[in-house]
Amino acid sequence: METHIVQARQLTKDFKAKNGTLIARALDALNFSMSQGTLIAIIGPDGAGKTTFMRLVAGLMLPTSGELSVLGLDASRRAQEIQERISYMPQKFGLYEDLSVSENMNLYADLHGVKNDVRQKRFDQLLDMTGLSAFTERLAGKLSGGMKQKLGLACTLVRSPELLLLDEPTVGVDPLSRRELWEILTQLVREEKLSVIVNTAYMDEAELCSHVYVMNRGRILAHGSPQELKAIARGRCFLTQTEKHIPTRILQGKLLDDREHIVDAVPEAGKVRFIIRKNASLSDVQREIPLPMTAAEERLEDAFMVLLHEDKCEDENHLMNFVPLSLEREYAVSDNVDIEVRELVRKFGDFVAVDKTSFEVHKGEVFGLLGPNGAGKTTTFRMLCGLLPISGGFLSVAGVNLRTARTQARNNIGYVAQKFSLYGDLSVEENLSFFGGAYGLYGKKLQQRMDEVLREFHLGEQEKTAAGKLPGGYKQRLSMAAALLHEPQILFLDEPTSGIDPLARRDFWRQITDLSARGTTIIVTTHFMEEAEYCDRMMIQDQGKLLAIGTPQEIRAATGGENLSMNEVFIRIVEKARAKGGEQA
Repeated sequence: METHIVQARQLTKDFKAKNGTLIARALDALNFSMSQGTLIAIIGPDGAGKTTFMRLVAGLMLPTSGELSVLGLDASRRAQEIQERISYMPQKFGLYEDLSVSENMNLYADLHGVKNDVRQKRFDQLLDMTGLSAFTERLAGKLSGGMKQKLGLACTLVRSPELLLLDEPTVGVDPLSRRELWEILTQLVREEKLSVIVNTAYMDEAELCSHVYVMNRGRILAHGSPQELKAIARGRCFLTQTEKHIPTRILQGKLLDDREHIVDAVPEAGKVRFIIRKNASLSDVQREIPLPMTAAEERLEDAFMVLLHEDKCEDENHLMNFVPLSLEREYAVSDNVDIEVRELVRKFGDFVAVDKTSFEVHKGEVFGLLGPNGAGKTTTFRMLCGLLPISGGFLSVAGVNLRTARTQARNNIGYVAQKFSLYGDLSVEENLSFFGGAYGLYGKKLQQRMDEVLREFHLGEQEKTAAGKLPGGYKQRLSMAAALLHEPQILFLDEPTSGIDPLARRDFWRQITDLSARGTTIIVTTHFMEEAEYCDRMMIQDQGKLLAIGTPQEIRAATGGENLSMNEVFIRIVEKARAKGGEQA
């Protein structure tokens, strides 16, 4: 008989107010089973219940009803025994940034009671596996984002667990580091027969798992192997493109405007991939948009989007409303330069974080800053925003020299930070009022702009809600609304879709398309490489140096792979540059 390492039957979790009123049903009669030695992914939009389920499995909270067994033990009654045999890496893993790599690992080994005579062998194995052997004395706070995640995983695994729980372990991590983390995971499953449950926002990661559960509103919509789930979208996926000089995000937006026939549309390798509804035909779409269209092989993300749209909760009325886009008008980038960078340098002591970088960004352009963790892109980004002084070179933003007038330049920009940075205890309305005042807006003008952004970002029903209580997608909308209150000339977005599911990312990029069409200049950093397809142009940095700059198609063509995904293009460019640098050294 097959042994289930985790099994849930009719598992329900309610969150209630002190007076007993139901606030939310996070899990709704959920059924789940997992065999030993398997790697299982759970995917779903924000608020689907993924983290709640993982915390129940970890014994950190109790179910409201139903049954849950972990390692053959009742999770409600024997949580402590379960915790002694599993390892859990939450989204915000508690590294101690003032401790070194080895000190962090020793601390977690002490907490888990790992004996001294076995820990060094385990440490050597984990350090070698994660590539951290040469960094044992480096402070955790000095590590790049990808290295921090690897250290978090190493600390989680200082003992050999019977079950490993990972809650979005690669959020904010570049493609190279993501690939390395997943190589470690698959190696552990293969060699140690480790059982792993991972929540992830990346569909390509879920495809590496033996079994995938799709969740929404606390329920399982479907589960099976990646191949079995892909079949849900079979025969409904197509590719199209226009020969005109039109950004792929415009064509994508035009397809998404057709809600009668189209489930989803997303840029892909210079084209646009779209999914038709179950009862629609390709000819229905071609009557609206007369372009050549060819069949495409279905992916897991296609099935995921189909399942979400077919779920009963997926009400069309909740979707964002956008100005219809035209394929007839010209979408040429303006000749006006909003940002000028020449020979830009930033040093921290003897360390050169940005080394003589030069580029321009034009009015209304969507410009991407890409690079691995530690590449210098965040430093470049912070200098462009006026948050960090430059060490050398020339930098002009909105016609203002940032070396001499940083405060004046900041009046012309809006900024959305990577981590939610508004006031969690204040309501949506109070946050907007506060930031409006900070931007110099008062009285009728402030109220007018607040009303406009509440309407534009569909936050009206949430205006009295504390910002900290909002789902991830709504937090992102509020951050955008606050940044745009003063109608800035330039909008800076630092990892704006980090940790946000594909459905919310579609809405976000339609907002960006609308803003760009109205003349706002957008500078964006992202670790979702497929999002680079939305950019008019982008630059790729590594180790402080500019490696490539151009349109997505120009950069793809320069790598010799015009049909490659942007993820593959990015990895090729960075690995080639590093190999060349190693030869020179």
